Amino acid sequence: MPRTPPRTPALTPARTPPLTPALTPARTQARAAPRDPMRPVRLAVRGLLLIDDRLLLVNAWPTATSDLLCAPGGGVEPHASLADNLIREFHEETGLVIAVGAPCLVNEFHDQPRDFHQVDIYFRVTLVSGDPLQAWTDPEGVVTERRLVTRQELSRLRVKPDSLAEVAWGAVLLYDPLEPILR
Repeated sequence: MPRTPPRTPALTPARTPPLTPALTPARTQARAAPRDPMRPVRLAVRGLLLIDDRLLLVNAWPTATSDLLCAPGGGVEPHASLADNLIREFHEETGLVIAVGAPCLVNEFHDQPRDFHQVDIYFRVTLVSGDPLQAWTDPEGVVTERRLVTRQELSRLRVKPDSLAEVAWGAVLLYDPLEPILR
């Protein structure tokens, strides 16, 4: 008897507010820096690690110049799988070793004045080794903080993307369209 392949969840758009007149493409184009048509969109991977119903977040700003928190991860290097890139980036930012599971969010953000556009692919991950509660210092000095937070605590923090809680504690696959970058 042939096996039926597992169903992949449908891609669900995240809830996004409608464009206001101040944010229409025509108005934002007028303020934007000249675009370089050869500048590629940056691709990055991020991991959502839940431990005892708490999500691991990092502050990836050298010298803690911002209080913005996000899921660990970073830029994709060519000729390596997305999973291998995430394992490398997650370890660089947290000192932890992970196993990569299913994708759960595609998020894109941009900074028009800097002509920057990035697409992040988020994956569910599990801890293989390391202790997220043990003191750790990023050898490159980029991550200045890592912490485990509950969903309630997350609601009081400045995080990106806006759909982070919905994805981390939900069972859906989301597409979170273009968000402005925060500093």
